[in-house]
Amino acid sequence: MTAPTRAHPLISVVLPVRDGTATLDAALESLHAQTFPHFEVLVVDDGSRDSTPRIARAWELRDDRFRLVRSGSGGDRRSSLGGLGDSPPSPVRPGPRHRVGYGIVSALQRGLAESRGDYIARMDADDRCHPERLASQLDLLERRPGLAGCGTGVRYVPASTVTPRSADYAAWLNAMTDWPTVSANIFVECPLAHPTFMFRREALTDIGGYRDRAWPEDYDLLLRLWRRGHRFVSVPRVLLDWGNDQGRLSRNHPAYSLAAFRACRVHHLRRSMLVGREGVVVWGAGPTGKSLAIEFQRQEVRVAAFIEVDPRKIGQVIHGAPVCGADAARTLATVLHVGAVARETGREAVRNAAREAGLKDGADFVSMA
Repeated sequence: MTAPTRAHPLISVVLPVRDGTATLDAALESLHAQTFPHFEVLVVDDGSRDSTPRIARAWELRDDRFRLVRSGSGGDRRSSLGGLGDSPPSPVRPGPRHRVGYGIVSALQRGLAESRGDYIARMDADDRCHPERLASQLDLLERRPGLAGCGTGVRYVPASTVTPRSADYAAWLNAMTDWPTVSANIFVECPLAHPTFMFRREALTDIGGYRDRAWPEDYDLLLRLWRRGHRFVSVPRVLLDWGNDQGRLSRNHPAYSLAAFRACRVHHLRRSMLVGREGVVVWGAGPTGKSLAIEFQRQEVRVAAFIEVDPRKIGQVIHGAPVCGADAARTLATVLHVGAVARETGREAVRNAAREAGLKDGADFVSMA
């Protein structure tokens, strides 16, 4: 590994931002306070109409590890990482909060193209990282060369905005600290919080970086890494305060809707665990299972049956597929069995029932949400 210098920092932090005046200074201050010094920060301005560029310029003058980078001009400027995946990335589609800029994916790819570090970390303008964040992640990755990258534990801020559902999600994320847990939940939700990412440059090069497919770019990135055999976990410490305001892109843009997440999951499942299978059996005929079945059918995956434990549903036909009891699972051997339950307790109950039916988790069965 090259010795870190100002000209060749070990870690590059890519921070895309648009109209971040209210929070950017605090985010950059939290990076300035890192205990590990050999990093650079690329503030990628995506067409801000406020004081964001002026704040970033002030940090350039204060600390030469900080750089202001402008997002694409004249179209989507993609990084030299290139493109590797199922099909060429679609053109970047500006969302409602990106009418002036070029969008989050273009900004991320521009940051990757400008970065110089051996490790690429992420940060958002409305988050704050703890002083040991970069040091802790680097330590984990240097001790475990088999990992392509890692995240960290998170806590939502301010506490007054944290709903029970948000708290459950943060707790779920913070449990993703070993590969068996991550791999068992890879199709449930995005298992690492995006602003906590730190990945080896070569892993991102392997998949061509980010792409815009009208669904969550961070989840798409992790699923493509997973499909290439890369592993990633979270540091078992809370090292990022995650802004939870209502204006976050992930709360408002259609690319982060429940439907977009489902489309992303099914797309990647088709190109991995479903290869050679004759369709799926959906365990759970509730709202989650029904919505997932519709998405499978939309992407031309046959839904052979539903499995249910509720005797009132057994014998029905839903979206053209019969609803069967768990005892029928053993006769459905040529399909992939998909547990489709939203709540974690329900998912575990379905996993256990699938095991009792002789299905191997991660081979014959996968949990989804």
